[in-house]
Amino acid sequence: MYSKTEWATAERRDFADLLAGLDDEQWNAPSLCGDWRVRDVGAHLVAYLDRSRAGFFAHMARHRGRVDRLNTADVTRLTTWSRDQLITALRVNAEPRGVSSGFGGRIALTECMIHHQDVRRALNLPRTIEAGPLLAALDFARIAPLIRGAMRTRGLRMIATDLDWAAGRGAPVRGPGEAVLMAMTGRPDALSQLSGPGVDELSRRLGA
Repeated sequence: MYSKTEWATAERRDFADLLAGLDDEQWNAPSLCGDWRVRDVGAHLVAYLDRSRAGFFAHMARHRGRVDRLNTADVTRLTTWSRDQLITALRVNAEPRGVSSGFGGRIALTECMIHHQDVRRALNLPRTIEAGPLLAALDFARIAPLIRGAMRTRGLRMIATDLDWAAGRGAPVRGPGEAVLMAMTGRPDALSQLSGPGVDELSRRLGA
């Protein structure tokens, strides 16, 4: 049985492998994460590799509690890093530490899995995610304060059709576990893979 930390480490290395195989056009292509390009997503993940808990809260205070401002500053700071530098950093420092090691590695695992899919979905490069890591990410996405999965899906019952996982009460929304995860984290791109009476409401909440 693998630990969440081992799953997070593997997820980061898998993401680094994906980035290493992209061409220049893909490297600079838009992702599903706001206005970020693929390379910006990589920079964002690298910024958290060695960030301590104290450092995270100090930076949050500097940016007036706005994690979006902190993340934008990180991406701007790392624009001078080359593609090889970002990929090497992901590989060498893949094992979670500092703030990303929180909740037994669930922070690193879930964050990297979401952003990994932000890139794969945008580039039409699907993959199959193992059940264990995906179940852990689905559970954590509901309770993580910065992800707000439970808040985004309040009054809906989210059901993974390929996993033994369901959460919430209300109108059902069904689909593959990966699509459920991405919808819970605010990605409208996943809606086309979902079905059920609750999809229209979820679509409205996601601005689709």
